[in-house]
Amino acid sequence: MTEPTIFDLPKVNDKRGNLSFIENRKEIPFDIARTYWVYDVPGGQRRGSHAFRTQKEVIVALSGSFDVVLHDGKRQKTYHLNRSYKALYVPEMTWRVLDNFSTNSICLVLSSGVYQESEYIRNFKEFKRLKNSGETFLSDDTSSAYAPSLVHKNELGGQSSVFDCSLIEFPVIKNRAGSITAITNSVEVPFDVPRIFYVYDIPYGEVRGVHSHKKCHQILIAASGSFDVELDDGTNRRTITLNRPTYGLHIPPGIWATQRNYSSGTICLVLTSDVYDEQHDYIREYSAFKKYKEKE
Repeated sequence: MTEPTIFDLPKVNDKRGNLSFIENRKEIPFDIARTYWVYDVPGGQRRGSHAFRTQKEVIVALSGSFDVVLHDGKRQKTYHLNRSYKALYVPEMTWRVLDNFSTNSICLVLSSGVYQESEYIRNFKEFKRLKNSGETFLSDDTSSAYAPSLVHKNELGGQSSVFDCSLIEFPVIKNRAGSITAITNSVEVPFDVPRIFYVYDIPYGEVRGVHSHKKCHQILIAASGSFDVELDDGTNRRTITLNRPTYGLHIPPGIWATQRNYSSGTICLVLTSDVYDEQHDYIREYSAFKKYKEKE
């Protein structure tokens, strides 16, 4: 993709709630370096009003709806997002504004780079000058480097206990125009994020999860609403309630996890350390999980 484009995301239809996912270099043409979501946006407020020199973005309306107004230096076009299985690709050097948020909207943004102020162009006249002049747009700020992943590709998940599962409080940028919670690879979470997925349209009383992973770490987030996560390591059990978009639950591999008691309008956002691998990663039968734990 080289131009702004609205495209379809995979949608797994399920009576227990629908699921959409995004993986590096598959659904999107870059590796995810930073993930953030904008929420609690008051009526009439705008967000954004800037361009990035080199970073690309994908924007999704996790809930509600909003407009993304894009300008390429010569022309302006408005894209309306109102489905969680649709995404908008925004290339570098594109001025963008988020506008017309509906009540309870959540805007999910995946970025190809980490935060660095030198990437931003915040003055529209300067943006037009740079865009139309053909100048080199590369940033000379090298602060985008981040630490290598701490636990990515961990194959020792069978040794994990429920007490290794921990709540992570994420930073919040509060603003009268809405709050932002941002996640950078191996900074706010202890791994790189090559895949995200989210579950939505969950009917009352349904149960999700009910499986374990051999190698994949996960961060579960209640982007909206609330739900309980029941954790089981084969010996011990814990239940943790998620009900705020500013907290994530880190679940290492080797934990049987079940999500239930979803409130109305819940969206469960999940960041993972690995791409989907049904054959080598998932354990879907509890009896097989118990045998896996006993081998450890």
